[in-house]
Amino acid sequence: MRRRIRAAVCCLLACLLLLSGCGQEIRDSVDHAENSTSILEADPESLDDITMEGLVSEVLGEMTLEQKIGQLFIVSTDSLDFNAETKMTDAMKTNIEKYQPGGVIFFSFNLTNTNKVANNRKQLQRFIRKMQKNSTVPLFISVDEEGGTVARIANSGGMGTTKFPSMSEIGATGDASQAYNVGATIGQEISALGFNLNFAPVADISTNTENTEIGARSFGSDPALVADMVSEEVRGLQENGVSATLKHFPGQGDSGDDTHKGFVNLDVTIDRLRDVEFQPFEAGIDAGADLVMMSHVAVRNITQNEVPVSLSSLMVTDILREELQFDGVIITDAMNMKIITKFYDAGEAAVMAIEAGNDMILMPDDFVSAFEAVRDAVEEGRLTERQIDQAVSRILTVKIRRGILPLTSPLLADIVQ
Repeated sequence: MRRRIRAAVCCLLACLLLLSGCGQEIRDSVDHAENSTSILEADPESLDDITMEGLVSEVLGEMTLEQKIGQLFIVSTDSLDFNAETKMTDAMKTNIEKYQPGGVIFFSFNLTNTNKVANNRKQLQRFIRKMQKNSTVPLFISVDEEGGTVARIANSGGMGTTKFPSMSEIGATGDASQAYNVGATIGQEISALGFNLNFAPVADISTNTENTEIGARSFGSDPALVADMVSEEVRGLQENGVSATLKHFPGQGDSGDDTHKGFVNLDVTIDRLRDVEFQPFEAGIDAGADLVMMSHVAVRNITQNEVPVSLSSLMVTDILREELQFDGVIITDAMNMKIITKFYDAGEAAVMAIEAGNDMILMPDDFVSAFEAVRDAVEEGRLTERQIDQAVSRILTVKIRRGILPLTSPLLADIVQ
């Protein structure tokens, strides 16, 4: 496989050179592709699709089924060791090595908050480094850092990062460059701490004043303004090395209830979603957002059932993946929320999420049960390994493009050298 990938890259390079009238240079160029470190020296974001597919195939070919399944999950630290909060433990190390999760999400309880900011930062950076050291495929190190009330790092007060007002205040300025500044500043500051994935920006439109779950987290009630703000924040984050996440698809700003507490139906038609709610998501996708997070709201008028959209293939695959042509990573909202746990056990919810077309599962209520249920579903034929490979390919693509999985990694050594 490695020789075939390497040969294909070389053949492609030779053909391109021939077509451009550089026939004399073909032999030297092929030798260069075989022996030089040109790929190593490249900006991962600039790699063409064929090269990226070759790199991803190389990594996939080295992974076991269990390692691939682990990549589908982003878990909290208490799923790795309930007693671990601010530093690595032996149990956490063992579970990272055993399950190889795709990422870890941090909360305020994972941050120390002494009066010495430098010490707080060093402890967090050390914690993250040790996690990465024990993971074969580097982890997404993620956080909800939106600004306003949802800012795990800035609101902790102990990390020395910028505290922003709510995004409704940013949106009220009408100046999209301020959203870019939010993204760029957060990106720079959390990247320096070791984070590489932010669950922001909020792409929901605040069209229901009774919505307490979204409220001031939204940039506003005007779809066009929210779209501009979202796309600029995406650019700000990703230009500073942090993957952005558009949330919560298909947009839950018009709902009146809270999915953290129980069942929520969004009483809209598909035409309404296309005309209003989709606008910020489409803008964020055009801006190159790496991830989209699925909401847990139901949309009975569209799906004709009460299944959360995060578990609906119509919403995940037919609409987000195919209609909106999003080819990045689709992740569920937290699966330990009441709207999920009240109706599904962790294993069934995880399998349904992958069946629906999600690539990643955020915070299953019971990580081990969810992991084992997905593995069993593959072994029993309910899920195919091809489905797993497609999801992991998208995850690896983001990790390579953002430099999370560096081109110098031993996992890529045989193809890039």
